[in-house]
Amino acid sequence: MNARTRREAIRDLLRNRPVGVDELAVRFNVTASTIRRDLAVLTEAGEIVRTYGGALAPGCEEQPLHERETLAGVEKAAIAREAEKHVRQGQLLFLDAGTTVGALAARLAGWTGISVATTGLTTLNALADAEGVELIALGGVVRHISQGTVGPLTELALTRLTADAVFFSGDGITAERGVCEASAEQAAAKRRLIEQASEVFVLADASKLGRASSHWWTTLPPAWTLITDSSATEEQLAPFRALPGVTVHVAQV
Repeated sequence: MNARTRREAIRDLLRNRPVGVDELAVRFNVTASTIRRDLAVLTEAGEIVRTYGGALAPGCEEQPLHERETLAGVEKAAIAREAEKHVRQGQLLFLDAGTTVGALAARLAGWTGISVATTGLTTLNALADAEGVELIALGGVVRHISQGTVGPLTELALTRLTADAVFFSGDGITAERGVCEASAEQAAAKRRLIEQASEVFVLADASKLGRASSHWWTTLPPAWTLITDSSATEEQLAPFRALPGVTVHVAQV
């Protein structure tokens, strides 16, 4: 296979998911240096986007939180309404960073008798004046693009807490791999949130179902709940419904 054909194949492969340099080298039976040159040529042509250790298709880059707030607003509101039904008085909840979880946090502002521990600045802002909610900030390094805390301090704080339930989202979710994120730190924080919670709720609008747009993954436990919106197709939902321990709730928009 010549360089031009190989680069076309790389570009086509990246349309489906991000791919690492090592995987491409094995797939095309060339050296990692050759793949890096291919990626450099494709990047210069504007056909792909380089990431740490690999590449992805244009348009799959992580978006700043303020941009994501304008996307799927009606769907996220519906998901938040459905998620709120699973909250009980007296619970301690973990809420992750992100706009969908932030929509849930806004609905919890009127509650009393619950505690919320969060890695998300959106949730902190939504509940800062909610006198009936005990609000716990899980410290750490703030990722400006996602407005969430990550790193050793975040994970250390989570070793000192357990929650009745955790609500979180991600860049994408698949039935086979779990939830994907743009950084190893985000994936690690999610793993700790899951480990310390009795129930796990993943909030994901239809655009994230089956999407594998990032390199870093958090696997999900045998039993968890997916809350998505009614624009999700049966084809998207089928892999999740097929998992024996997974409950799927579809929020009507």
